[in-house]
Amino acid sequence: MLKDVKDVQVIIMAGGRGDRLMPLTKDRCKPAVPFGGRYRIIDFVLSNFLNSGFNKVHVLTQYKAHSLIVHINRSWNISGVLDAYVNPIPAQQRTGDDWYLGTANSVYQNLDIIRSFMPEYIAVFGGDHIYKMDVSQMFAEFLESGADAMVSSIPYPTSDSSRFGIIEVNDDWDIVAFHEKPTNPPSMPNNQDMSLVSMGNYFFKADILRNVLIDDMRDPESAHDFGKNVIPGMVKDGYRIKAYDFSRNRVPGEPENQSVYWRDVGTADCYYEANMDLRSVHPKFNLYNRLWPIKSLHRNLPPAKFVFADWGERYGQAIDSIIAAGAIISGATVVNSVIGSNVFIHSYSELDGCIVLDHADVYRGCRLKNVIVDKYSRLEEGCEIGFDSERDGKRFTVTPGGVTILPKNAIIRADGQILDLITGQEIFPPLNDRV
Repeated sequence: MLKDVKDVQVIIMAGGRGDRLMPLTKDRCKPAVPFGGRYRIIDFVLSNFLNSGFNKVHVLTQYKAHSLIVHINRSWNISGVLDAYVNPIPAQQRTGDDWYLGTANSVYQNLDIIRSFMPEYIAVFGGDHIYKMDVSQMFAEFLESGADAMVSSIPYPTSDSSRFGIIEVNDDWDIVAFHEKPTNPPSMPNNQDMSLVSMGNYFFKADILRNVLIDDMRDPESAHDFGKNVIPGMVKDGYRIKAYDFSRNRVPGEPENQSVYWRDVGTADCYYEANMDLRSVHPKFNLYNRLWPIKSLHRNLPPAKFVFADWGERYGQAIDSIIAAGAIISGATVVNSVIGSNVFIHSYSELDGCIVLDHADVYRGCRLKNVIVDKYSRLEEGCEIGFDSERDGKRFTVTPGGVTILPKNAIIRADGQILDLITGQEIFPPLNDRV
């Protein structure tokens, strides 16, 4: 472990609304969205830091943060270890009447808290991506470079890069230009099909970050965003900022020849695809690396159970799927799916390419294809969803990629009626243009 790790204060930005991930973010912020059967998205960045030896972490929250704060308090209580903590910090209007105005402003509003810990270096990472990273490798390169800041980057197809910040570097990987979500992303000099994308992860010298954030707040034209304003402004003002090549990062326990994995799950389709990446024989993203565990809440749940073997009638089975603890597959067939905790799939039901979140019930004879079922929802007998996008779009959210998303806490009836599980009142169809 690097001797300077103790001088690093980690800031995780976890206040995002996640509008493009609706309706999964209707009742929760994006980092709190369940993922992979038993995790939440925030668990991946937190696991990366603790596995890398960093254990002084503040998580900045804002939008619909209740479930995120509860999850962190229950899952990441490491305060019993001397000088170690993962602290959720709600938005508090500490510097005026405004809530967080942008990613940079969220850190600015908490400078007094950060200053009380007197860190020499500050890591500012996003809380809404799926990846494994040995952060100590990036920090070691940052220290060796003597730079004022470092931005983690990854080569990404130029054709799909316009939704990210794009970095231009010289031969020494000094950042010479930074473009936030450009219409025509510049490609890498040695590869015209790839652009160098910012992962939204930064290391700063603490005194420099404090000064640039104060300057940014004095600019009335600024959106107070790291990608839009702070990093481009630092490049323009002559600060030395290095790009870190994430493609060279190697996590203990991962095959040497395996490509790094990083996914922005900012849209429902990206979220769906990232979940599907987990369940194959040789997954693109491996949850089973014992040297780099993804940590989360440990719940007292029984093992998953598969019951009934009435050949020719019903058979409880799951193929190329992830099934979480407490789930019961009772005489049903589950294929290419991710099933959460305490889910009950009843007899004669068939699920293909589905994500079913915790505590959902799928009753007898249901057929689902490419469907996301949110928590606590109940599908009554005979539901068929995912086979007719036009019909499904009149009741549910259907993504551009053809994935149907069912709401949380809902009773779904085969006749098309949708009721609120708690009140029993009918739920009106959602607005599909929110995806």
